[in-house]
Amino acid sequence: MLGILARTMAKDLWYKVKPCGRLVRPVAPTRIPGRYLSHQEGLPKLPVPSLQQTCERYLATLEPIVDEEELSHTKELLAEFQKAGGVGERLQKGLERRARKTENWLSDWWLTTAYLDYRMPVVVHSSPGVVLPRLEFSDRQGQMSETLPVEYLGGKQLCMNQYYQVLSSCRVPGLKRDSVVNHAHRSRPPTHITVVHNFQFFVLDVYNSDGTPLTVDQLYMQLEKVWSSSLQTNKEPIGILTSNQRNSWGKAYNNLIKDKTNKDSVRAIQKSIFTVCLDAPMPCVSDELYHSRAAVQMLHGGGSRWNSGNRWFDKTLQFIIGEDGSCGLMYEHAPAEGPPIVSLIDHVVEYTKKSEMVRTPMVPLPMPQKLRFNITPEIKKDIEKAKQNMNIMVHDLDVKVIVFSHFGKNVPKTHKMSPDAFIQMGLQLAYYRMYQRCCATYESASLRMFKLGRTDTIRSCSIDSANFVKAMDDPAKQKIEKVTLLEKAVKAHRAYTDMAIHGQAIDRHLLGLKLQAIEDLTSMPEIFMDTSYAVANHYNLSTSQVPAKTDCVMCFGPVAPDGYGVCYNPMAEHINFAVSAFNSCNETNATHMAQRLEEALLDMRMLLESTPKAKL
Repeated sequence: MLGILARTMAKDLWYKVKPCGRLVRPVAPTRIPGRYLSHQEGLPKLPVPSLQQTCERYLATLEPIVDEEELSHTKELLAEFQKAGGVGERLQKGLERRARKTENWLSDWWLTTAYLDYRMPVVVHSSPGVVLPRLEFSDRQGQMSETLPVEYLGGKQLCMNQYYQVLSSCRVPGLKRDSVVNHAHRSRPPTHITVVHNFQFFVLDVYNSDGTPLTVDQLYMQLEKVWSSSLQTNKEPIGILTSNQRNSWGKAYNNLIKDKTNKDSVRAIQKSIFTVCLDAPMPCVSDELYHSRAAVQMLHGGGSRWNSGNRWFDKTLQFIIGEDGSCGLMYEHAPAEGPPIVSLIDHVVEYTKKSEMVRTPMVPLPMPQKLRFNITPEIKKDIEKAKQNMNIMVHDLDVKVIVFSHFGKNVPKTHKMSPDAFIQMGLQLAYYRMYQRCCATYESASLRMFKLGRTDTIRSCSIDSANFVKAMDDPAKQKIEKVTLLEKAVKAHRAYTDMAIHGQAIDRHLLGLKLQAIEDLTSMPEIFMDTSYAVANHYNLSTSQVPAKTDCVMCFGPVAPDGYGVCYNPMAEHINFAVSAFNSCNETNATHMAQRLEEALLDMRMLLESTPKAKL
């Protein structure tokens, strides 16, 4: 286990050094400022869509999810909102001014409203986990000279800023609003990671005194020192405090860092490049349930009895290694989206397949420093409360990970369909079969074509998807008609996706108009207090495609109490799915949804392959 981890960490340290013929001292992530800045400056700004376009498209997205009476009322509100010289026009002009004056009119607002103002625990509700396969090594030689290439989508350069927010960063709790600190951009960036084992935190310097990164052998020896010096579980799992509701944790945090020893220990964790969690064994399960158990281990650690105290949930990046060989990571969502994290994973996994070509120095290394915490009765009380709350969350979350082995991206591509759109239609069909209704559906769309771009929403539930799912099980419909409706739904989803990644979707624009009204201290427009707006933003299906070269899957909790979280990684010949729901909702069941999804995808393939039109 420690050998796997040592190679993984060696990769990440290479991720932080310049690609050249020799190793150099650690430098800030903006290590090639000319190249990075010229690339960033060349990116276009996020546009502000036209008011009329957004209002028209908003109405279209409401049609399959609200009744006619409510839709009629919303039409009246939107007509009033769009009147010349009215409130909509005024807010639109305010947004356009903001766009001219800032690098990205949305990015600061999005970071604050979506993350830093969010007061639910980051565990389950915000931070995703990633389940990785057990790693195997080969003796193949490899060149360890790497760089961070600019990524492209459709021939257009993507913003790389999120990559530079992941290492040496951490969320910091506040009483009403959190913040994010990033120590990587300083002139002397951190040279240590934190390792936690049996709830005990250690500082492990990962660079030699001459500035060269530790070799795999050195890392292994240092990790072994941490392991052997922390065999007994600490009575007080200080890390579990970070799992609490944000206001409660903010109050406990201020109390915790009053003590200088505690403050220094917390700062060491916050500054570290990343955290490594060496987990105790989890309960044994069957092979069929292994991936689902691994998913909850990555998401929340399994509860206070297991590994939930073996985390610092505010840390942006935490690698998790279990004694049984389970491995993965979790990340705090505020600094970055999933794709940059998965790209890092792909790099790491590829690196572990290579043989190290650096000779290990014979210089003895100092013992990793154990971080000390002085636990007062009040802090102990906070820890006990955090344990209770964590265990409630753990028991409430239901996660089912499946490997859909029947086909992957290959089948939709054979029929000239977008694999993502095909999978999304499968989700729509599965949900409709379970509940006999359509629902608001969120799918993440990247805005990285634009400077500092984060995400917008692909609304997978459309008029066309509703027409398809209603016809699919209708015996009065001919197969040829069903295929036509499926093709139309897939094309509509593809069109909405293209619209979203080019900055023309509706959700962030509507949010911007709403926040502009708040900033202008004007009364809230009625469209944002309308029932339709509440329905449109109650995502019973919160979904994300996070494709990776590695055969892994990301997982996250639902965003609605009666909803599902669905993440998937479509591979060439299979698809990895992670489906989550809350046990406290009698109407939802992750296992049932996963089964219905599997059935829906198989039925859609059968429809295509058994219909003459599809064979032409």
